[in-house]
Amino acid sequence: MNAVITVLGKDNVGILAKVSNECAAVSANILEVTQSVLQGMFAMIMFVDITNITVPFAQLADQLAEKGEEMGVKVIVMHEDLFNAMHTI
Repeated sequence: MNAVITVLGKDNVGILAKVSNECAAVSANILEVTQSVLQGMFAMIMFVDITNITVPFAQLADQLAEKGEEMGVKVIVMHEDLFNAMHTI
């Protein structure tokens, strides 16, 4: 099972590291990452393997959303199945 994590907001130091640390703490394996900074705005998409996470998926989503609030960015965690369903015509 996989999840898609998106992070959007004003760029600041350590966003990638803090999100990565949250993932590592619950054994979520980061498979792919892409990020950009455009005119001071940070955008990142992570594709994460959640097969072996040590907490329920909803708790991971809540933890990352809370961490995002602390950093002043918006973090959204979406299960891969939902993401695919939303983007299928």
